[in-house]
Amino acid sequence: MTSHPSFDTLPNGAPHLSVVVPMYDEQEVLPLFAERLRPVLDGLEVPYEVVCVDDGSRDATASLLHAMRRTWPQVRLIQLRANSGHQAAISAGLARARGRWMVTIDADLQDPPEVIAQMLEVAEREHVDVVYGVRTDRSTDTAFKRVTAEAFYALMHRLGARGAMNAGDFRLMSRTTVDAVLALPETNRVLRLVVPALGFPSADVGYRRDERAAGESKYPLSKMIRLTLDSVTGVSSAPLRLATWFGLAGFVLAFAVAAFAVVSKLTGHSITGWASTIVVVSGFGAMQLLCLGVLGEYVGRLFQSAQARPTHYVAYDSFEAGGTGTGRGTGTGTGTGTGTGTGDGARAVVETQSGSRAGGTHPVAEPGFEVLAQAS
Repeated sequence: MTSHPSFDTLPNGAPHLSVVVPMYDEQEVLPLFAERLRPVLDGLEVPYEVVCVDDGSRDATASLLHAMRRTWPQVRLIQLRANSGHQAAISAGLARARGRWMVTIDADLQDPPEVIAQMLEVAEREHVDVVYGVRTDRSTDTAFKRVTAEAFYALMHRLGARGAMNAGDFRLMSRTTVDAVLALPETNRVLRLVVPALGFPSADVGYRRDERAAGESKYPLSKMIRLTLDSVTGVSSAPLRLATWFGLAGFVLAFAVAAFAVVSKLTGHSITGWASTIVVVSGFGAMQLLCLGVLGEYVGRLFQSAQARPTHYVAYDSFEAGGTGTGRGTGTGTGTGTGTGTGDGARAVVETQSGSRAGGTHPVAEPGFEVLAQAS
């Protein structure tokens, strides 16, 4: 087999591809995962790194990764001090990965590593920023898992979320996309919803979801419910409007009750004091719900402001580019970069601005650094 250079020998230490793998107590499946992943990545014949994020494992996961690094130099180990959760572990890996392209994949082998090559080929051929792995066949999942998954994605689309159905956290992203995601101030971000919300050009690759190769699932019902709650509150402020709708419905009901009470009073079919009590109680209840709804509307605006999701990303501006095919990427962050291309339709790639972080120098997490632009 042809030997390929490790990422440490490349200019600026930047590999072409980074594979981010969150792990929590995966000692049983880790050897099987490495056995399938390494031939795929070596076969790409591009410099790569495998960023393994140990999310506070209690077993020998970290020890196995340390041993693996002696024979597989492209492996990087990042250990979190405590178990922070699946989404947080992915974010930690993305923040430290240095590749031009990045893939996130779990170690349980339910998502086949062999699809990574197809994802990279699609991204480079179609010039898209994101390639989603879509589970077209979930026959290996239990009926309960399939039903709850379908309900989850249907609810997200109902609330206005973008993205393909049955697309989890197996995806390939460009450096631009990752920088844009990391620049967002959200702490409990659900990446399967945040990434599509950016609206970057994307494509899909379908695959069959397999059974877990070894070990136990790290997503029990309690974590699934937690993920659903984070997703609902992260993608929409619609729940805050429930009080508004209840308040309006309460006013209609209070008006109907008041009319009924007045009619009963006039016809002599009411008990003394009943009409006034019903009108006052229903009226005040509706007013309280409506006031809560108004407060919810303002809280919703604060919620959206706190998310600080950009309204747009500029990929190309002919005025800034001039006639030399220079591409300039801009976003809502403060970092910018420039690159040059020649000829009509030149591909302008904006270089990543670097900044200092604890433990070394890493790319600044701000949007718009790497942009595929067509020069006019």
